[in-house]
Amino acid sequence: MDTLNMLMQGFATAATPMNLLFALIGVLLGTAVGVLPGIGPAMTVALLLPVTYGMEPTGAMIMFAGIYYGGMYGGSTTSILLNTPGESSTVITAIEGHKMAKAGRAAQALATAAIGSFVAGTIGTALLATIAPWVVKFAVSLGAPSYLAIMLLALIAVTAVLGSSKLRGFAALGLGLAIGLVGMDPVTGQGRLLFSQPLLADGLDIVVVAVAIFAVGEALWVAAHLRKTRSHTIPVGRPWMGKSDWKRSWKPWLRGTALGFPFGALPAGGAEIPTFLSYVTEKRLSKHPEEFGHGAIEGVAGPEAANNASAAGTLTPMLALGLPTNATAAVMLAAFMQFGIQPGPLLFEDEPKLVWALIASLFIGNTLLLLINLPLAPLWAKLLQLPRPYLYAGILFFATLGGYAVNLQAFDLVLLLLLGLLGFAMRRFGIPVLPLIIGVILGPRAESQLRKSMQLSAGDPAGLFSEPIAVVVYAIIALVLLWPLAAKLLRGLFPKTATGFESFVESDFMEGTPEKSVAGHHVSGDSARPGHKSEGEPGSAPGQGPPHL
Repeated sequence: MDTLNMLMQGFATAATPMNLLFALIGVLLGTAVGVLPGIGPAMTVALLLPVTYGMEPTGAMIMFAGIYYGGMYGGSTTSILLNTPGESSTVITAIEGHKMAKAGRAAQALATAAIGSFVAGTIGTALLATIAPWVVKFAVSLGAPSYLAIMLLALIAVTAVLGSSKLRGFAALGLGLAIGLVGMDPVTGQGRLLFSQPLLADGLDIVVVAVAIFAVGEALWVAAHLRKTRSHTIPVGRPWMGKSDWKRSWKPWLRGTALGFPFGALPAGGAEIPTFLSYVTEKRLSKHPEEFGHGAIEGVAGPEAANNASAAGTLTPMLALGLPTNATAAVMLAAFMQFGIQPGPLLFEDEPKLVWALIASLFIGNTLLLLINLPLAPLWAKLLQLPRPYLYAGILFFATLGGYAVNLQAFDLVLLLLLGLLGFAMRRFGIPVLPLIIGVILGPRAESQLRKSMQLSAGDPAGLFSEPIAVVVYAIIALVLLWPLAAKLLRGLFPKTATGFESFVESDFMEGTPEKSVAGHHVSGDSARPGHKSEGEPGSAPGQGPPHL
């Protein structure tokens, strides 16, 4: 009851005209910068920090929270429409969302993303207000071995189930892990893969890598085939979700929320891992697994819900422990400190008005996001009707702007071009790009947790299995890796009874997405390669397709 009373007082503070204006400004700014590739909420909050020096702390934090939630949603817009994630956490959305857009269902993809964001954000904020102490206690109880095991599960699970070839999938993962190694060793200070270039000492920024591989690589791929194939306008489709869309989306919304909030609350958690796992979960539970890789609405609804639920979860350790779990939370922590406020266990006692107004403003910001973005879904979808040369010229412009804005260095533009050429080559030879991005994001984190685990156990490998959760996760990893082999052995020993195992393994582990034949053309089920086109589609040369390994 005390929590409810404090929340009501928070609504009274957040609902004042000035604070409502700050929430609206934050939501609009967050959505706008989320749409621009490479310019995410963390950068926007950082740029606006000097502007808030003379502001009242409550209004400033409400505006920053609006930017955070708005940026989470805005990043999904470019992922769906242009195959260009605005944030690393929206990489998964591009897989099915862009396929839906190409099939004339862009409005439905945007609508399920908006409603899923609202549902997950509202439930996540309610959980933040009610069970934050228990979630924080659980998060703090996990050690480095458990974090390492969870990250390895995300790396292996997504790489194993996506793509038409496991060999190509793990090759892409290896490239991503190698890119993640660039920079100074965090323990010894030794340079790794610097190539005598001092500007690489801090490593490659994930925004530059993601924008280059997705935006620049996709634009180069399309440009390479514009003269060989006739460009046609992509239909927008119906401007609202049908009954079947609602039926197929509501469960992924809830499951994505259940995955996103706890992972967001975990130190070193973030939104990337739950979105990856949400996609894998929906693919396994879907009644239409054959649609994954070709525009399954569950593949948009689940990850988007996980993405926004993790945003609420991220605020839990930041407010209760003063521990940020992603870049935006770190910048918001700096904003607290600039006002002389120290987040931590005493924050709820020392600054109850600010904390509960901030939590209440998250409910308000979620509602504003839904009211603003849901009617705009058909309008956003009409971007696809622009002529391809104009559309991809704009993508390259904003991708270049976003890549340069990260560090304001011309060297990043060179990296953008080189990695864009790598993205183009990966599309040409059928190598999925998603495992590469996963490797870049999670590789350095997994390395850090591995070193912590080994230090705690004085170099004894048994320390990796010192926590029960870690043991359970490693058992799941072993199941993912060994199940195809076990199923093959069962087919050899019991050929008649193993028929069911065969279809299960081939559809979900061996081949990623089953290969289909659409309109007489062979289509590779490479769901992790957004630039992949079927024969006769714009963006592919007729008769040209990567050989299967």
